[in-house]
Amino acid sequence: MKFSTLMSIKAVVCLFFGVGMVLLPVTLMSLYGATLDPTGAFMAQLFGQAFIVLGILLWLMRNTTEASTVRAFSMSLFLGDAVGFVVSLIAVLNGVVNPLGWTTVALFLFIGLGFGYFWLKPPATT
Repeated sequence: MKFSTLMSIKAVVCLFFGVGMVLLPVTLMSLYGATLDPTGAFMAQLFGQAFIVLGILLWLMRNTTEASTVRAFSMSLFLGDAVGFVVSLIAVLNGVVNPLGWTTVALFLFIGLGFGYFWLKPPATT
């Protein structure tokens, strides 16, 4: 898979969940079996806003080929997705969310592994 493809996938996922969390936080979280009070809905909307920012940034940078930029994005996204994977896995295993939460675990795992590959991949020589 190309770096630009992985960046595009991550951007679309971030934008999808970001918009959903901003516009319909209670509805989106209810799909996962979670309930939000008004404070939780507000926090979910702030989380969604951050996902929108990340999605836009990833989309705009998806075609970068500069080695240090690819490495910086890859390291940041790998480490962030690793944290997301662990947090999501703990939530699913503890019954905080319903089995749909496994999709979140899988997204963080597979996208994170992709960025780990680009982080550890030796730079191309010319």
